[in-house]
Amino acid sequence: MKRHRIHPATQPEAVSATVAVGIVAGIGTPHLADGFLVAMQKVLPLTFCTVFALGANGRVVTVSTASNYGDTALQTSERYIENRFDLLDPNMVWLSARKLPKHAQLWLSHQHADEVADPAYRAACYGEVGIRERTSVLLLLPGGQRAAVSFYRSLALPEFAERDFAAIEAHAALLAEATAAHSRGLVGAASRVSGAAASSQLLSLSLREREVIDHLLAGRTAKQAAREMGVELSTARTHQYRAFRRLSIGSLKELLVREDFRPS
Repeated sequence: MKRHRIHPATQPEAVSATVAVGIVAGIGTPHLADGFLVAMQKVLPLTFCTVFALGANGRVVTVSTASNYGDTALQTSERYIENRFDLLDPNMVWLSARKLPKHAQLWLSHQHADEVADPAYRAACYGEVGIRERTSVLLLLPGGQRAAVSFYRSLALPEFAERDFAAIEAHAALLAEATAAHSRGLVGAASRVSGAAASSQLLSLSLREREVIDHLLAGRTAKQAAREMGVELSTARTHQYRAFRRLSIGSLKELLVREDFRPS
């Protein structure tokens, strides 16, 4: 299995508007993975897409699947959850073992079916559905939340090549932001009835804005948040004030008393 770090700042600025619209179209709906699959198939051939996100407590907060073959991906994901294959999944195991970062981190991973050690997991998620390999965008946030957006190819498609990895990596930050926004929105909505309004506001936050909010909710000052994120205090405050404006709050005190902004 291969894995390498992605640095969003080094990615091309120009991402197809059509692809970008497709990626964000499913945020806050049951069709997150459908949007990802349809959008990314504009730049490379794919068979399945799955999106799994875990909260800081290790609880699954987002499961979304899409397939070119009916509900095959959905059935596979149900078996994945039912059998707790997340405890065997190299992506999730690796993310869970990592030290929490000072700021959001992204990786790109690639795995062939024959690299899956557990026979039951390999059969259910690869062999029985004709999947040969997957390439995943992995996200780890300072608060401990982690996610994997995976794209699969069946035996009928060619193996992932360097140009395919480059295409996925170019869209990795947008895929990660859409997943994080979707997951944060669902957690906020589930916390209490009034969380519905907070959810829609949380969807608008960028990764950097969410990082600042996570640090503030953890009891850190803006100065400490800036140090943890490796940015200037002025930059951290800019992200903070933009987040406050998007969340329709006017002060740190107001943020701290809003339970619907806190992850479960």
